Amino acid sequence: MNKAVLSLTLSLWAATAFAWDAQSFVKPSPEELKSRLTPLQFEVTQREGTERAFNNEYWDNKQPGIYVDVVSGEPLFSSQDKYDSGTGWPSFTRPISEDSITLRTDRGFFITRTEVRSRLADSHLGHVFDDGPQATGGKRYCMNSAALRFIPADKLEQSGYGKFVPMFEKPSR
Repeated sequence: MNKAVLSLTLSLWAATAFAWDAQSFVKPSPEELKSRLTPLQFEVTQREGTERAFNNEYWDNKQPGIYVDVVSGEPLFSSQDKYDSGTGWPSFTRPISEDSITLRTDRGFFITRTEVRSRLADSHLGHVFDDGPQATGGKRYCMNSAALRFIPADKLEQSGYGKFVPMFEKPSR
């Protein structure tokens, strides 16, 4: 399958596979995930891989919207909490909800870090560090773009994430 067809297939799957519902999510088998995800998405989410800094889809995305788990569609982060950490990966000061993630101790690469995983699909997302902006709590959730799917604010309703629309509405006077 060529890249254009694969990209279109993944986009159509992502747009139609679910109007997000935590109660009905069942994690697909590894074989099904391999057929649905790109090799990089599979490597990052299922094998704790890391994509290259400054060479990933969302590190410099400035559009309003939310970021969801590429496997489950679970809402994870908001563009309102995204900032430029200078690391080359999308970085956030906090998740949309503490309940949407789990944290684990990661002792790989001869250092101890805190790994961030999605709650429902148990996807590896990235790591959280204590060097974020102090004004917002000091956390830097450094995520892999390959573990995320971005839903633009103007597509939230039609993508099944209507409850997040008010986050992006301008207050009326």
